[in-house]
Amino acid sequence: MALGEHLESWRPEPVTTVDDMLPGPVAAMSAVLDQPIPAGPLPPLWHWLYFLDWPLQRELGEDGHPREGHFLPPIPDRRRMIAGGRLKVREPLELGVEAERVSRLGEVTVKQGSTGEMVFVTVRHEISQGGRLRLVEDQDVVYRSGEDERRKAMLTRSTTEAPAADERWQKELRPDTRLLFRFSALTANAHRIHYDEPYVRDVEGYPGLVVHGPLLVLLMLELVRDRPVRSVAFRLRRPVFAGEHLRLLGSPGLEGAGLRVATAREDRHATAEVGFA
Repeated sequence: MALGEHLESWRPEPVTTVDDMLPGPVAAMSAVLDQPIPAGPLPPLWHWLYFLDWPLQRELGEDGHPREGHFLPPIPDRRRMIAGGRLKVREPLELGVEAERVSRLGEVTVKQGSTGEMVFVTVRHEISQGGRLRLVEDQDVVYRSGEDERRKAMLTRSTTEAPAADERWQKELRPDTRLLFRFSALTANAHRIHYDEPYVRDVEGYPGLVVHGPLLVLLMLELVRDRPVRSVAFRLRRPVFAGEHLRLLGSPGLEGAGLRVATAREDRHATAEVGFA
């Protein structure tokens, strides 16, 4: 059955959730990044530490992902990967002030790739505080049915340092298992590809533990931590594995900056375009 046939009657309703926006997750994330706790409003995309979903343990699949979910498309043997997203900042979020998030299904598209059919699902989140809309975020997630053995067979891991680059902003980092484990805990992410080495090699077929895509995005944004961000558009292109040498790179422009994550084997694992206020 074609994947589109599974989606013909799938129309999930919007969902509203609230969060007290307590300061604990921000302090914890700052410790993970070896950075001081932000003195002002929430840095862009740090709302990923809030509005978390904790399903019952029995509701998790063998891979650690929930078997069911409000915005999870009803396709067989579902495999999930974050593809990218966009954020518009009207006003930064404030800690200690209750926030409301309204999430709704956006565009759903079935595409035929070189390795089979893929379903692209966009979910829009609108986050308000004090009765004012603060953030609008679109998350793009791609789903496959079954494994993609050809794609995984092409993946390798390198321990060579990333080559030098010309960008003005640069930072080197080598994510290890401790970083991945702590970020999984902070974001309620039980996906085993981030912490279970035997599983990721023997079942998923990756050469090592996979660094979270959202973590790569937040690491890129550390390059512009001291600037007022009004928009972010990011794309996750190639996986990064624990133990690889990363080079976080940024080039400022007239009204924003271009950011990327590079290793010795790939110069654009993740990219982002940031607009400044």
